[in-house]
Amino acid sequence: MVTLCGGSVRETSFRGSFLSNYKYAPRGLLKQGRILDCLSNGNQEKDPRGFLSSSSSSSSIRVRHSPSGKKMDLGRKFFAKVIKGDGGYVLEDIPHLTDFIPNLTSHTNPLQDNPAYSVVKQYFVDMDDTVAQRVLVRKNSPRGTHFRRAGPRQQVYFESDEVHACIVTCGGLCPGLNTVIREIVCGLSYMYGVTRILGIEGGYKGFYARNTIALTPKYVNDIHKRGGTILGTSRGGHDTAKIVDSIQDRGINQVYIIGGDGTQKGAFVIFEELVKRGLKVSVVGIPKTIDNDIAVIDRSFGFDTAVEEAQRAINAAHVEAESFENGIGVVKLMGRNSGFIAMYATLANRDVDCCLIPESPFYLEGHGGLFEFMEKRLKENGHMVIVVAEGAGQELIQETLRSSDSKDASGNKLLLDVGLWLSQKIKEHFAKKKMVINLKYIDPTYMIRAVPANAADNVYCTLLAQSAVHGAMAGFTGFTVGLVNGRQSYIPFYRATESQRKVVITDRMWARLLSSTHQPSFLNDELAVEHDETEPVDSYTADDMSSPVAENGSV
Repeated sequence: MVTLCGGSVRETSFRGSFLSNYKYAPRGLLKQGRILDCLSNGNQEKDPRGFLSSSSSSSSIRVRHSPSGKKMDLGRKFFAKVIKGDGGYVLEDIPHLTDFIPNLTSHTNPLQDNPAYSVVKQYFVDMDDTVAQRVLVRKNSPRGTHFRRAGPRQQVYFESDEVHACIVTCGGLCPGLNTVIREIVCGLSYMYGVTRILGIEGGYKGFYARNTIALTPKYVNDIHKRGGTILGTSRGGHDTAKIVDSIQDRGINQVYIIGGDGTQKGAFVIFEELVKRGLKVSVVGIPKTIDNDIAVIDRSFGFDTAVEEAQRAINAAHVEAESFENGIGVVKLMGRNSGFIAMYATLANRDVDCCLIPESPFYLEGHGGLFEFMEKRLKENGHMVIVVAEGAGQELIQETLRSSDSKDASGNKLLLDVGLWLSQKIKEHFAKKKMVINLKYIDPTYMIRAVPANAADNVYCTLLAQSAVHGAMAGFTGFTVGLVNGRQSYIPFYRATESQRKVVITDRMWARLLSSTHQPSFLNDELAVEHDETEPVDSYTADDMSSPVAENGSV
């Protein structure tokens, strides 16, 4: 069974038939000389690569409909390609240039003659290799969802002197951006002999409003030692027609887009427009979010560095707090919708008394509230440290302050400063109690974003960049790269952007944090059950950054 299009699922089946006038069809629909209906008004094309591996003798195609109930625009050719096999096996495949451009010529991969790869036992990834999304299964569990394994293929669809690549960085800063840029340039140059690589300045708007930079291995040689991005960045500025016009006018045929959730959605729209125009251009996303909130992948680059750097701020807050009578250190960390940085920094540090994240509602007054816990902790220890993610407590702030629904250029709601608000509320509470406190508030957010990547993130960035290059050269397009269960994988754009990854507060990792800080859960039994029932199926446990949770939210 093959699924086309993105969005929520409603099933419509079409049985196999042999049709004439073949024009567009997703890869993998040709099996044993039989072609399946592909739902594009009778226009079909024989699949040149035959990836459909299901042994089922009766296949069907399922169309996904938009949330509004309307069938997706079939002129967009394809959005999701889902291949189903025996034992509950599901492959969420990615588009290939041959899906919509017929008669493309393939070439032998030049890596087989690369001296650096002469010691490798197996040069190329087998086309049947896939990576399971879930690593924890039960005896009778279905095999589940898989993604195509990343890596070099035996055949490529670009010759070295044909490639004209570009790289763009969008959104906020994150440790490792320069490393990804460097390794894309070096990977294209050293592994595939590519000489024409452009850097697009200033984010998406740079395609039509800024200059470009010619990138060479020499130019990017030491940029991984610096924070930020040498290409500059911005939020917003996405004008699809202008961007694709610029790509077409410049003769660019590989586009590498580094950015977060909104950026990847924009990359998908660019990919769609390129398909409509019938251009031979590979569009590849490298997911970037310091918050580690991108679905499917184990972790995003820059996260390890952020957790490490956060220790400095927490240590400083602890020193300040324990040096004064009733000292309180408040540290605000990144985490707009997901509290991974705050949670991991708290667990790593062990000096934190309370960690507040967006996923875990809390309250200030009354029995079991934050203030009651603070009074108890100050009485016991004489000091305390609170770590709060930037997205925590927004509902409480809105109850006490007039707030608007203003958004930034990327469409993200502008958050109120929970650190300042919480600090003020703490001061007001203890003033009423006529209890002297010494509160220090530390916000290291932009300091953490601006540092270079640490060793672990530098290695990870290298793997992401090289996987992206291998995928583009092999003719894949419309995908993002990421680590799934410890393996580099190719993930369809829609899967990486359809939901956000969040901390599961009914999971054992959050329980470990509670046992470390001894803070109240702020969650009664009724709320816990409600939260558990609404937890998305593909949420991840923090037990292991590479393991999804079972459907009930626990491992």
